[in-house]
Amino acid sequence: MNKNPEAGYALGYTAEEHTRLMRQAALLAPCTERLFRAAGIGPGDRVLDLGSGVGDVSLLLGQIVGPTGAVVGIERNTISIARAEARVAAAGLSNVSFLESDATEVAVSGSFDAVVGRFILMYLPQPARTLRGLTALLRPQGAVAFLEPSWAAARGLSAHLPLYSACAAAIVETFKSCGVNPEMGTAMHRVFADAGLPIPAMNIDILLGADEEFTQALCDILQSLAPEGRQNGVSLAALGDLSTLGERLQAEVHGSGDVIAWLAGHVGAWCRMAGDGPRP
Repeated sequence: MNKNPEAGYALGYTAEEHTRLMRQAALLAPCTERLFRAAGIGPGDRVLDLGSGVGDVSLLLGQIVGPTGAVVGIERNTISIARAEARVAAAGLSNVSFLESDATEVAVSGSFDAVVGRFILMYLPQPARTLRGLTALLRPQGAVAFLEPSWAAARGLSAHLPLYSACAAAIVETFKSCGVNPEMGTAMHRVFADAGLPIPAMNIDILLGADEEFTQALCDILQSLAPEGRQNGVSLAALGDLSTLGERLQAEVHGSGDVIAWLAGHVGAWCRMAGDGPRP
């Protein structure tokens, strides 16, 4: 059983997973942007994006900070970096760059107005320790802002749907088997405190719907997680044939007349470091 998520990203680095991440990013862009703007990130800021993946958050930040600002994405996977760099070039952004580095051992020059990330703390074995180390890179009154999941918040809405519940349970159990925290969203209050950060402002966004996009999202993440789940002894038997799971799940949701959450609840947490005088 792989209990060290740093040994391998639970969802993998396949082309299919990269495509899933980009579809996910389009849906999450509004709540991600709201979080960053609430944290005070704006034109001219220099921002570090922890666990930048294929560049979705970095691309968004590049637009927020504008040509006078800069974004440095931290990513350990070279294939993800190559895809992110190609997307940045296609977008015509000259203020976004990427650094190959492990999230727990970031070595980057200069200081930052903000350290941010989306769905990255959940994978770290010691998220508070990582955050504590990153605060050394922040300028006075610098911001810390992260978006992380809470599956419990979403599962409770549709607990009466047996197939949905089995899918969500399989996802959560597979994450746990890999040492990943599927409730990092609500855990951020404690993580920020353990890192010596100010108490964060927090909110949760839950996207609701009943169309195929919502049920397919569950199937797609299950397909990405299935190899790790099977390796770690997580049974997927309750789900039946994965090739027909999407149709059966859509039929269940449609037949119920109810909505389900798009994957998890998305918890945003942000704070600002202490500092005297106006922000530099």
